[in-house]
Amino acid sequence: MSNQTQPLSIIYNRNSGFHAVNKDEIYEELIRLLTAYGYEIQSFEMSRFSSFAALMQQVLQRHQERGRLGIVVAAGGDGTLNSVAGYLMKTAVPMGILPLGTFNYVARVLGIPLDLLEAARVIGEGEERLVHTALMNDQIYLNNASLGLYPLFIQKRELYNRYLGRFPLNAYTSGLDVLIRDREELKLQIEVDGVKYPVKTPLIFFGNNQLQLADLNLKIAESAAQGRVAGVVVAKSDKWTLFKMLWQLMKGSLEQAPDVYSFDADHVVIHAARKKLTVALDGEIVEMKPPLHISVKKNALKIRVPHAAASV
Repeated sequence: MSNQTQPLSIIYNRNSGFHAVNKDEIYEELIRLLTAYGYEIQSFEMSRFSSFAALMQQVLQRHQERGRLGIVVAAGGDGTLNSVAGYLMKTAVPMGILPLGTFNYVARVLGIPLDLLEAARVIGEGEERLVHTALMNDQIYLNNASLGLYPLFIQKRELYNRYLGRFPLNAYTSGLDVLIRDREELKLQIEVDGVKYPVKTPLIFFGNNQLQLADLNLKIAESAAQGRVAGVVVAKSDKWTLFKMLWQLMKGSLEQAPDVYSFDADHVVIHAARKKLTVALDGEIVEMKPPLHISVKKNALKIRVPHAAASV
């Protein structure tokens, strides 16, 4: 780092718990620590801006001066990281991570400590590493994108989190709840590297994080590490098949579930007769107009990581 003071912008969501009970002292220690590394710090809370685009426009104005790129820090879960990364991948500004989510897959795969003060030291002392970002149409995902039951899982999980707190167990409880109540089947045509396959499926899942895929013992984890589109499709939607799928998911052996198929490709297109499809991108629910084009942009984003960390 040069002797010139560098800008550091912290982007956080108040709901992430960054300023929750017992976190204020940690926040103050973070500021002291990062200031000691020569950063000029400014915090940006998402809800105070009319839109995330307006927030990022103001943030990036701080980082436009040559020699003063500094670093933009995403403080939150993987959804927050996704939002920030979508803007930074178009710039030369690196991203730092303060993990505050439930699973923190992006931080974990990069070897970034889940302890906030240790993560701050990585921001101050680490190195920049280029990582792959996957794209569904014009929106990125760092971890996963999915259609069908998974977006319903996410919506139900958030409902459980709201009333019971954020616990990993809620992900499985919400999944069981959805399987009991909702089993929507999608009629699609999946085009894999130019070859089309008609499918009726309750769930399609695309992963970009090899750690998350490896946790499920999916062979396509290595494909994601190499920057290929890595996907899973479920071929049946009867309740018994889906219950067995959820059981294998909880055991971390999804690929052994019946009628679950994994694949990899350079480019995937999902065609549908519907005008819109509900998609979950890194845990955020969006409506997208088909066809959906899925690809991976290799080495598209710079993230501050510990020295010699693994790459996404």
